[in-house]
Amino acid sequence: MRRRNQRGSLQLRKQGGVWVWLGMWREGEHRRTKTLGQRSRMTKAEARTMLDEILAPLNARQDSQTGKMQLGAFIREVYYPFCRRKWKRSTRITTEDRMNRHLIPELGGLELRNVNRVALQDLLDRKAVSGLSFSIVGHLRWDLRHIFRVAVAEGMIERNPAELLFTPQTATRAVRRVATAEEMARVFAALDLRERLILKLAGIAGMRPGEILALQWANLEPPYAEIRQRVYRGDIDSPKSPKSIRKAAVGESLLAEIAQWRALSVNTASDAWVFPSETGRTPLRPNSVWRRVGPRLSAVGLGWVNFQVLRRSCSSLMNDQGTDGKVVADQLGHTLDVNQNVYTRVAFDRQEEAVNKLDSLFRVN
Repeated sequence: MRRRNQRGSLQLRKQGGVWVWLGMWREGEHRRTKTLGQRSRMTKAEARTMLDEILAPLNARQDSQTGKMQLGAFIREVYYPFCRRKWKRSTRITTEDRMNRHLIPELGGLELRNVNRVALQDLLDRKAVSGLSFSIVGHLRWDLRHIFRVAVAEGMIERNPAELLFTPQTATRAVRRVATAEEMARVFAALDLRERLILKLAGIAGMRPGEILALQWANLEPPYAEIRQRVYRGDIDSPKSPKSIRKAAVGESLLAEIAQWRALSVNTASDAWVFPSETGRTPLRPNSVWRRVGPRLSAVGLGWVNFQVLRRSCSSLMNDQGTDGKVVADQLGHTLDVNQNVYTRVAFDRQEEAVNKLDSLFRVN
């Protein structure tokens, strides 16, 4: 028989000649009491509200043990507090926004014990046909698996209903474009010194925009940029991952333009920002850069180029030159697997060359 949430008992008792509201309830085998306040200063309704607040966590714990806790409450009261202890601020912002926007409104009212695989897969299917990208739907699938893994670990449910979920093929897959060397040259030629230097650090040195804009002059010592921090939504944060903390080599044209920019900069102290905002106290933000860059690139037919395209092109062009994959991965600050499977696109002429070499092995003289 299912246990009901307890409401406790509210009684009037005389203590030291004064009438008080006394709350009573049970915790396991133990009886608990607490003086809530004097009757002359607190109404019965106020005393009941105070007692309900005391009992709320006890009832939530009882609900969780029987799977009665609602998914939304579990995410907010159990999952978020646990994960915030390990999430970076950027991860917390993006992950919580995604869950608050897509999971809690549709599934938050369901009790944990009543959530099943069919309901979860139906949600992913709906999100896929609604126009969300394959990447976002894939992240939602990962979110659900991890949420219910925590619920299983906490003993709230016996099995994980999200373990077998898959990302629907109907989700929109982004086209990962890569610029050619000639297109990259046109990008750089369309810009003035500051913006050109920022985009060259992305397209030639393979740096992320937050890493570029968080550079201080002490971090920019030829022949490399030392990446120890990044700027994310205006906050100075640690780099994306341990692999992101690195020394990124810069090219010869970059070294010359860094020297030009240093000569024009008002403040070149070691702790000054290389690319400061108008106040000089904070670094530029990526959207501020792109407000200047976007129209220039659109005017030359390259409006589709962005920071992600520049980094992807950097990786792909170095690969086309025969650069070892581990060297490219270390330069861009990620693992070899990510470099090869996400960033690098092989030029068709290299594929053709490889097939022709294989084909020549089977030719009969």
